[in-house]
Amino acid sequence: MSQISPASEKQILGHPQGLFYLFFAELWERFSFYGMRALLTLYMVQVIFEKLVERDYATAAVYSSYGSLVYASTVVGGRISDSILGMRKSIFLGGILMSIGHFVLAVEHNIAFFLALSLIIVGNGFFKPNISTFVGTLYEKGDPKKDSGFTIFYMGINIGGWIAPLLCGWLAAKYGWHYGFGLAGIGMLTGLIFFWSGIKKGVFGDRGLPPATGAIDKPIAGIKQGVLVTILAIASAPLIAYLLSSYKPLGAEGTMFGDTNIVNLLFYFIGFAVLGYMAYVMVKATPDERKKLFAAVLFTFFMTIFWGFHELSGSVITLFASRNVDLSGIMTAAQTNSLNSMWIIILAIPISMMWTWLTKRKMNPRTPYKFGLGLLFAGVSFYILANSGGSANEDGLVPFSYLLLMYFLISVGELFMSPVGLSKMTDLAPQRIIAFIMGVWFLSSAFAFQVVGFIGKQMAIESSDANIGGFDTLDVYTGGFMLIAKYALGAGVIVLLASPLIKKLMGNVH
Repeated sequence: MSQISPASEKQILGHPQGLFYLFFAELWERFSFYGMRALLTLYMVQVIFEKLVERDYATAAVYSSYGSLVYASTVVGGRISDSILGMRKSIFLGGILMSIGHFVLAVEHNIAFFLALSLIIVGNGFFKPNISTFVGTLYEKGDPKKDSGFTIFYMGINIGGWIAPLLCGWLAAKYGWHYGFGLAGIGMLTGLIFFWSGIKKGVFGDRGLPPATGAIDKPIAGIKQGVLVTILAIASAPLIAYLLSSYKPLGAEGTMFGDTNIVNLLFYFIGFAVLGYMAYVMVKATPDERKKLFAAVLFTFFMTIFWGFHELSGSVITLFASRNVDLSGIMTAAQTNSLNSMWIIILAIPISMMWTWLTKRKMNPRTPYKFGLGLLFAGVSFYILANSGGSANEDGLVPFSYLLLMYFLISVGELFMSPVGLSKMTDLAPQRIIAFIMGVWFLSSAFAFQVVGFIGKQMAIESSDANIGGFDTLDVYTGGFMLIAKYALGAGVIVLLASPLIKKLMGNVH
């Protein structure tokens, strides 16, 4: 297969045709991921931990461990791709493992459940970091079309995240959990078929092949490294399954470990290691680099806080929707997971146009102000839910409009923070450590799920009744949402007040 020049290859709507194969591959992969996530918390509460009085606690612990490991795995998978497999083989290996995981989830058994989650974690580690990177290889350096190409690609993510909960949630409610999980698996296979068809048609040229070092064929203990990676990836699944199933606290209340489980402890060590290495990097950096790195650390910290509240959508907010929102004739609790992506699709272009309009008038706020406003929007969104109890009917159910408005506000906050955060990391980080800084940025999502787990445990409702709801749960949720709102609003105010200082740290980076 010959190398295709980006300037000479076939175009579709002004972009390399390979973009659209990756667009549909990612759309269907996200369909599988978000379709499964929409069902996950409800499935654990109603099936896996149905007989436990502390089912909410167990669900929160497993959900947060799963989310943390899913995002942390991308750092390992990306490194293996760079040094051994290359992007194509990593995407295939990851997609196959995720497909198997989704289909195993369709088996209603506890052992199958934890094994399935572990396969999805390992698969996501290989798939997710590589398909996004693949998009960048389609464009020459400095190509102005690259940003709009990524915009098209990320629209595929949100289309998948919008449609999947609606379809998988409907199937699960009408025919059973295994049908919903099975559809998620079919979605993943569909994504792989799109990617494979692009390779067969030669639209990617020589992009994404294994590194020229030939490491993939070099043996270790008589086994080619490419084969060894596959063996170790599969072999790691039982270990990860064990970590997920070890959701109970390591110590009793008031002891050294207290509410900490094995995965929590693992991320404590990772956090200290990252901070320690970051301190070492800053000591070695020039004064200007040190200021910008400190700004990068602050943005990562702010983003972790935001994602920690945002990702409650798949756990606590889904339970709130199931137990305390009047969804009759509208959608199921699982389907409410589609609302965030729906608002992102609706709002992305108008907000992008707003930034362009403000830039032309030299009024576009600097990044710290956008982050502060994003946290304020998150705080107001939870304040809306916290005050929904006053409109509850005689069954303790609040109007759906509260949930719809909450997702609108937090989606605005997401668009204020997430799109600009990634690009600012590349601007603030010295070129020699940019890969490390990007890894830290992606790890923020992993640590955000630790926040999700902590909040989920605090808002867990202990009951022998698996169908508890109404006024028995309303005050717990609205009270918890009010605390979240205060923390988010407080964080937003702090960021806004600190923005002049952060601007100085950023220097000429806007």
